[in-house]
Amino acid sequence: MRTGGVGVEEQQAEGEQEYEFGAGILHVWRRQLKLFRERAGMDRAELGALTGYSAATIASFEQGRRIPPPKFIDRVDEVLDAGGVLKAGKEDVARAQYPAFFRDAAKLEAEAVELHVYANQAVPGLLQTAEYARAVFTMRRPLLDDETVEQRVAARLARQEIFSRMPMPTISFVIEEAVLRRPLGGWSVMRGELEQMLLIGQRRNVETQVMPTEREDHAGLAGPFTLIETKEGRRIAYVEAHKDSRLYTERKSVRAFEEQYGILRAEALTPRESLAFIEKLLGER
Repeated sequence: MRTGGVGVEEQQAEGEQEYEFGAGILHVWRRQLKLFRERAGMDRAELGALTGYSAATIASFEQGRRIPPPKFIDRVDEVLDAGGVLKAGKEDVARAQYPAFFRDAAKLEAEAVELHVYANQAVPGLLQTAEYARAVFTMRRPLLDDETVEQRVAARLARQEIFSRMPMPTISFVIEEAVLRRPLGGWSVMRGELEQMLLIGQRRNVETQVMPTEREDHAGLAGPFTLIETKEGRRIAYVEAHKDSRLYTERKSVRAFEEQYGILRAEALTPRESLAFIEKLLGER
């Protein structure tokens, strides 16, 4: 997370070091899981049956293709009689799955009672399918290795648990039309993405709006941002660009983003019109 007085190159170097440290935490936890399972004399199918997961999912946890959710970590620590060793790493595992610059924002997002996202570059992560997310991470420069790509995809999908969380948070999106017409990963991937957006957009706690390219007025030319409200009533704005990010907590700064978002929603298509627009795009492909 950005702090005053630190140069961009220093921030990026620090972020890369933090990510390598996080990847190391995940590697150690995965090895511990496998060792405790083997000590207990269980194969993956047996462990999966006792924890409510398939053998394939247990393999994904051990091999780093998926990030274990907190409820699995609690349960597997008991099943394998790990004495709290696996459970002790729960918070570190949760944080390590994200790039260093996003970790604080990810924690706030997971606990938010309201979340409002403006996107003008790609479909927001909370709406992405695995295929779309994989395409996005594969295109990153400098290139990410295959294991890191799969870890990032798994982490992105894990964030989507927010849609079914109780009590239900209020979530809205304003997405540029150009984003929906840009076939990242190819049109087959984009078709699946549009279908996912339709499904999520029909949830009672979610509103998705499309900003038509032809609009003559636009309040979001400064770029994408996210507004977060916590259960304590704190209002925060999150802005991310070029591996750098910042959380704004000062009321004056947050109010400016809130004003922008309110105008953007007024300028965009209504949620009903937006879902009809997405359906129309699907019909064209």
